[in-house]
Amino acid sequence: MPDNQPVRIDVVSDVVCPWCFIGKHRLEKALALKPDIAVEVHWRPYFLNDWIPREGISRADYLTTKFGSPERYQGIAQRVAQAAAEEGLNYASDKVKRQPNTLDCHRLIRWAEGIGKAAEMKQRLMDLYFTEGADLTNRAVLVQAAADIGLDPEDVAAALASDQDVEQIEREALAAKEAGIEGVPMFIFGGKFAVSGAQAPEYLAEAIERAARAGQDAAV
Repeated sequence: MPDNQPVRIDVVSDVVCPWCFIGKHRLEKALALKPDIAVEVHWRPYFLNDWIPREGISRADYLTTKFGSPERYQGIAQRVAQAAAEEGLNYASDKVKRQPNTLDCHRLIRWAEGIGKAAEMKQRLMDLYFTEGADLTNRAVLVQAAADIGLDPEDVAAALASDQDVEQIEREALAAKEAGIEGVPMFIFGGKFAVSGAQAPEYLAEAIERAARAGQDAAV
């Protein structure tokens, strides 16, 4: 692979997916394990719960619909919290009071990509949701999150009030499901092979190296 041709990594994920929260951190560790390999990470939209309306629903209603009751989710929450803690992350599911539709979150990530800060936008949204229990259906919360990473708050507020990129995000998220992606995070390396789930950093690092080698072979 030429030195100026980085390994492309497409990450299909959702900001309300706890394993995506953990998986992003593990990918960052993997990148640190392969500092000599240039990469280009792109964050792709996915709707973990595409049935939730744009205004969101209460967390209690969501947990009842998906797991039977909030109490039934407690065991899962404890396992996720432990895995997050091992990565230095705080998964405070008890703080979450509202389950959002994440279309607007994915729009913010797309707009942040325009200033090279998609990863920062995604991280800010996930920190707000998983650690702070913020309501991601609240437009003021979204505008402030965008401002936090350097986007213009007035421009973002106007864009959120419009249909800008709605159709594109919905089409891309649907395409991921039509391609057979049923669980996230999904890491796609060099457009050639995929790794499903929040795998260990070492495993992801091997995938990065494998994609780099494949690119070099193709360039010969």
